[in-house]
Amino acid sequence: MTTTTPPRSAVPRLEVTGLEVAFGGLTALDGVSFAVGDGETVALIGPNGAGKTTVFNAVCALVRPRAGSVRIAGRSAPPRPTRLLAAGVARTLQGLGLFERMTVLENVLVPLSSLGGPAARRTERALAALAELGLAEAADRPAGTLPYPERKRLALARALVTEPSLLLLDEPAGGLGEADIAALAATVRAVAGAGCAVLLVEHHVDFVMDVADRVVVLDFGKVIASGEPDEVRSDPAVEEAYLGLEAAP
Repeated sequence: MTTTTPPRSAVPRLEVTGLEVAFGGLTALDGVSFAVGDGETVALIGPNGAGKTTVFNAVCALVRPRAGSVRIAGRSAPPRPTRLLAAGVARTLQGLGLFERMTVLENVLVPLSSLGGPAARRTERALAALAELGLAEAADRPAGTLPYPERKRLALARALVTEPSLLLLDEPAGGLGEADIAALAATVRAVAGAGCAVLLVEHHVDFVMDVADRVVVLDFGKVIASGEPDEVRSDPAVEEAYLGLEAAP
C-alpha cells in the first residue's frame, strides 16, 4: 500500500483531551481523552449511541465541542473540514459518500483536485490507488454500479490516495464477508506499517481485536476502558456494556 511515511515522533499524531460535546440538553461526549501515535492503530468501540461518531465529527470540525481539545501533530486541529486534507487527515464515511454517477476513477480524483499539480500526475496517483485495492479494471465504471464490497474499497481508495498521516475509518468492516474483512485487515496493517496513524470505529469485534494496537471503549459518552485488545476484551465493564453483543459473522 502506497502511503507517505511520516516521521515517528513522541508527539501523538492525534491527541483528544477532555472532549465534551452536547446537543441541546443531551451530553454526547463527557471528558473523552485518548491519543493515536504514528504507525499505531486505535479502535474506538462501544454500543450504539456511545458517542463514537461524535468523536470523529469533533476531530473533523463537524461539531463544536463545549470543552476539551483536539490536536493533530501537536497543533490545534483545523477549525473547518475543508482544511483537514492540508493537515494530512483523511476519513471514510459509514455511508460511503460516493458520487454514484461519476466513474470510479473520477471519485478517486476528487480529493486530489485541491492538491494541484499536473493532471496526469493526479491521474497516475488515482490509478495506482485503485490498483492497490483491486479496482483498476473498474476505473471507467460508474461508482453506483459496483457491488457493495467494491464500493467500500473505493471509499478507502479515495481516502488513501491523499497519502494521509492520520486515517479515520468509520465502520470499515460493516457489511463485508470474511474474505473481504481479511483483505481489509491486511490493508490497515500495511497503512499503519507505513507510519500512518489509524483511528477506526467498528462493531466487528473480531476485526478490531485483529488489527488494533489499542482499544478505547465508550459508553454513554464516557471512556470506560482503554488498553491492549486482550486486556480490554476481558474487562468486566466492557462485558457489561456489550451484554448480548456478539462478533459479526
